[in-house]
Amino acid sequence: MKILCVEDDRKVAGFIEQGLKEEGYVVDIATDGEEAVTLAHVYEYDVILLDVVLPKKNGFQIAMELRREGRNTPIMMLTSRDAVEDVVRGLDSGADDYLAKPFRFDELLARIRALSRRGGAERLEVLRYGPLTLDRLRHQVLVNDRSLDLTPKEFQIVEFFLLHPEQVVRRTTLLEKVWDMHFDPESNVVDVHVGNVRRKLLKAAGENIIQTVRGVGFTLRRERSEIDVTGAVAQ
Repeated sequence: MKILCVEDDRKVAGFIEQGLKEEGYVVDIATDGEEAVTLAHVYEYDVILLDVVLPKKNGFQIAMELRREGRNTPIMMLTSRDAVEDVVRGLDSGADDYLAKPFRFDELLARIRALSRRGGAERLEVLRYGPLTLDRLRHQVLVNDRSLDLTPKEFQIVEFFLLHPEQVVRRTTLLEKVWDMHFDPESNVVDVHVGNVRRKLLKAAGENIIQTVRGVGFTLRRERSEIDVTGAVAQ
């Protein structure tokens, strides 16, 4: 899951970023309103955490602008301004939820999970392909009904492949969706992590489910037939 955190207090932003990354989320940080809108235009986020008091554009303005454009990404406002009129204004601006500072991190996580279940579009909580089953709520992957031990990053890789079965997934797409916008596109981190996932799946399932598409990327595919790289490509 990819989250945009819009917070001009770098200490607070760092705290949220570190905690969410430890939970396996991909996190981008924006420190002013204009940067937030730019990122929301460039990337697809599952949830936006939005402070109200920001340089250049405040949270109310950002929420209203994104909603006017038809963007339905779930928005949670995080702010110390918890007066009833501020809460009402935030919700009227297009926010889906409102959490006052200071807050407990476990409550933030619970609300993020709730927002992601609602989502801006239909969201499946259990994904399946062949012997693989991924439960997004329990954060669990099963192979032939047996639990598979994965790191948070490996879980996200499997999740992305299950969302795009039998499609060609480019390395650059994985970098954007599973890592973050600052990652070096020349890094071999994708190949290393996909290789680890492939070995675990091969050992558990007895078959090579993630296949390499030479010069392009990878595909989640059971058949060993030749892959047409001009066909469906995950975006």
